[in-house]
Amino acid sequence: MQRLTRLLLGAATLALASPVLAEDSSDPIVIPIHNWSSQIVMSNVVGQIFEGMGNSVEYVSTDSQAVYEAVRLGDATLELEVWEGAFGASFRAAVEKGGIHDVTTHNAVTREDWWYPMWTKEACPGLPDWQALNECAALFATPETGEKGRFLGGPVDWLKHDQEKVDALGMNFVVVNAGSAAALWAEIAAAEKDKTPIVLFNWTPNFAEAVWPGEFVNFPEWVEGCDKDPAVGPIPDKVYDCGNPANGYLKIAAWDGMKDKWPGAYAALQKVNFTNAQIAEMAKLVDIDGMEPEDAATAWLEANEAVWTSWTE
Repeated sequence: MQRLTRLLLGAATLALASPVLAEDSSDPIVIPIHNWSSQIVMSNVVGQIFEGMGNSVEYVSTDSQAVYEAVRLGDATLELEVWEGAFGASFRAAVEKGGIHDVTTHNAVTREDWWYPMWTKEACPGLPDWQALNECAALFATPETGEKGRFLGGPVDWLKHDQEKVDALGMNFVVVNAGSAAALWAEIAAAEKDKTPIVLFNWTPNFAEAVWPGEFVNFPEWVEGCDKDPAVGPIPDKVYDCGNPANGYLKIAAWDGMKDKWPGAYAALQKVNFTNAQIAEMAKLVDIDGMEPEDAATAWLEANEAVWTSWTE
């Protein structure tokens, strides 16, 4: 930790010495924390960089949809993981109101949709086609769902519209929402023991793709508007008759006032950029290695000095 502090302070000297930037405010930069590991670790990574530059940072647990309104109003300063599939609509709505803007886009490419581990395909060979999945629905039935298959969705606040998709496509499934990302991983691990077929919400990047090889279900291709306009998509009178974007963005957003209140931190934020592999590693440090998020962030910074030091220059 002492070595990391020295590295951060050295970077801070370069950043704060810049003649173009005014001095950052002494008020804390408020970084929201959500309910999945990569976002929590990434927030601590960036927060520790800001602290190394001499800033004060406050972490606040925030709903992952309401956060865009909080940033727009300046109650939170930034959001480091704007996933297109889960949060694109909330982000765009906030941008239209004003007060929040798109800072930059990570190199990481995202996908968020129904997913299954490969042992499930052995039981339902027509996968990844969604119609084949529907024909195999009985394989996924539980006492909770009766004769219908269970789809285990993410936490309700992720707003994936899985029930609307089931209704639009006439699928023989019941959507049951997990309480957290950890609950999803626990369900996969339990199913792995006797290779019980399971279909659930998953996303990339995260560590799970390295631990449990699997595939996303292929639904009708996402077309802009298929979630809003019944005329868009394969079923004329339905919305959500499509999958989620297969190559989604991962953006960083910030309060409009950040660049004036914390110009040094904002200049660094504009350079922040993570890949799929880096984000998966952050999640793994917590979900597999069992580290606390702040310790995982410190470890990541120490192991990846070459990645981030230029962000503070």
